[in-house]
Amino acid sequence: MDGCLHGPGLFNKRKLLHAHYLHCVMLAGQPHQTKSVEPINIQGREVAVVGQYKYLGVHLNSRLDWKDNSKAAYKKGMSRLFFLRKLRSFNVCSKLLEIFFQYFVASALYFADVCWGSSTSKRDFNRIDKLIRKAGQSIGTQLEAFVSVRDRRTLDKLLAIMDNPAHPLYQTIEGQWSSYSNRLLQSFILHSIQLHNHSPYSNR
Repeated sequence: MDGCLHGPGLFNKRKLLHAHYLHCVMLAGQPHQTKSVEPINIQGREVAVVGQYKYLGVHLNSRLDWKDNSKAAYKKGMSRLFFLRKLRSFNVCSKLLEIFFQYFVASALYFADVCWGSSTSKRDFNRIDKLIRKAGQSIGTQLEAFVSVRDRRTLDKLLAIMDNPAHPLYQTIEGQWSSYSNRLLQSFILHSIQLHNHSPYSNR
């Protein structure tokens, strides 16, 4: 993002990200129509409206359905599964294969899963779980399902935020312990709150 715009003074990255987010939201509101969107200009430059955008390794699209991101995670996981199978052919022990899976394959599958994991379709879940089962067969053990890992990581993230009043989401979580729409139910904040309410930590 640095250097994408030049000129006197400091460039406010948040304005650009917010502008891009607004464009995505406006497009998502009319997914089946080609309604024109009023252009947004920052420091004299127009922010482009795109159907898909990659930011910090996460794929966003104008529908905000995370389909592109889950597809990219699956594709990357499959390419790394090849190396796991290659190691297996060299008779590497199961312990080292599992370590390799966690640091090389799982890191691609679960990257930013607390953001997109609760909003992914069942079909995409099944594809990722099938990949995980294939990896488990190569290792010789049963690996934890995607949903179980996602829920554990989501709850851990929520607890970390609740213990840190300085976190930007602390006040948001404190004030949102009820759901308002299906889309919000699938967001990180409310999904994590639901997990918290059904966990032993709810009595804290």
